[in-house]
Amino acid sequence: MKARNRVLRRALEAGVLTRDETVSAMAEPVRARRYDMPFLAPHESREARSGNPARSEHNLTLDRDLQAALEKLARRKVTALPAPISASIIVADHQSGEIVARIGAPDMLNGGRLGHVDMTRAVRSPGSTLKPFIYGLAFEEGIGLPQSLIVDRAIDISGYQPTNFDQAYQGTVTLREALQLSLNTPAVQLLEAVGPARLIARLKRAGVRPVLKRDVAPGLAISLGGVGITLKDLAQAYAALARGGVPIELTTCRTDCKAESSVQGTQRFLSGKASWMVSDILTGLPQTQSAETSHIAYKTGTAYGYRDAWAAGFDGRYVVAVWVGRPDGTPVPGQTGASAAVPILFEVFQKLGPDRVPMRDAPADVARLAQREVPVPLRYARLPDSQHRDSRNQGLRIAFPPDGAELDLGLTRNGVPSLQVQPLVVKLKGGKAPYSVLINGRPLPEKMRRQQLVWQPDGPGFTEVTVLDRSGRSDKVTVLLR
Repeated sequence: MKARNRVLRRALEAGVLTRDETVSAMAEPVRARRYDMPFLAPHESREARSGNPARSEHNLTLDRDLQAALEKLARRKVTALPAPISASIIVADHQSGEIVARIGAPDMLNGGRLGHVDMTRAVRSPGSTLKPFIYGLAFEEGIGLPQSLIVDRAIDISGYQPTNFDQAYQGTVTLREALQLSLNTPAVQLLEAVGPARLIARLKRAGVRPVLKRDVAPGLAISLGGVGITLKDLAQAYAALARGGVPIELTTCRTDCKAESSVQGTQRFLSGKASWMVSDILTGLPQTQSAETSHIAYKTGTAYGYRDAWAAGFDGRYVVAVWVGRPDGTPVPGQTGASAAVPILFEVFQKLGPDRVPMRDAPADVARLAQREVPVPLRYARLPDSQHRDSRNQGLRIAFPPDGAELDLGLTRNGVPSLQVQPLVVKLKGGKAPYSVLINGRPLPEKMRRQQLVWQPDGPGFTEVTVLDRSGRSDKVTVLLR
């Protein structure tokens, strides 16, 4: 205050200020503390600086207000979680390719959460977030349609035996249901049909730089997260899906700086028809927060051992990708993409405004196809012979439950018999009625006329279900009831 008033008195003596102006200026309060220097987008600022240290000014595409709001959101979300759990977010305009917000960590200076690590650039396992692209390739290759059927069951493909997240199986489902439920075995069966190498090649077209074990060919485990990608990679792939299969480079770099494009030429990532089908399926997932966030296509992912929780989604303009986990790769038991990343994803879309930009319209041939029944050759997904389960060639078959399934019917709760027990539903395919049913070798008193049996078990444990039709054909499954 003394220094300021001294300057004001000199200004008065020099005739620069009038006496009234000087008195008024001296009456103004003086700040009692220093204000923090701006600290927005520190990871991206650091990256821009290290990329061109000689430049004194770096022009980026980040939206200042949105970046500040999302950094605040990220800090609020991770504060409720134990250290060193962190989170990262990318928001991009997939129409222009501009990244408008990029949060590498909620607080760069928080050493307890390893805030210096930019998790938008860290290579991690994507969990199930690559499944939509497997289905897209299957639709493009004519392997199936969203309404085509596939059997979710225990499989063994050259020794690879994937299981579902909940260790149970759903039996015969449509491809739409299989993707929305994020079932593992259908995704693996479809990836075997389209080929892991083809999936990797298509991801590279979109600008994704997948990290695979050196000198090892891509395998079926890719469908469940057996490949390394970054959060920026994931946003890049979903941006191409949102654009009808046309890749675009996502960048924070404006025209006066150099950015190396990772998009390979002008080749499509997916056909427009396949992209729309996948987007339509993902739009059918629960819109978890409010009507203002409707019409978002999204997918979750949880890496093996709960190491990474993901969510990626888009509307007609923006693509958003979210990661939650520990930067050091340690598991966070029980943390999934649905529980940890999806709430952040939807709050990000709310920050983008209450009105969603509509998705692309369905291609004309897709609209016509939706009005007709599924062609007979595509009633079941056209899988390799080792996986094909078309009931027309298999005779009598128990479609549900699949052999080896574990079914939670509520027979016990915390080791105590439950009073709310669900029945076991057995569904058949093929064969000729009437059907004889044996439970653990003992025939039921009445024969079945329909292709569905509802049976009330008397206790938990392994149960063998055998069905015979009037022609003597039979099928048998063994399931574990809980």
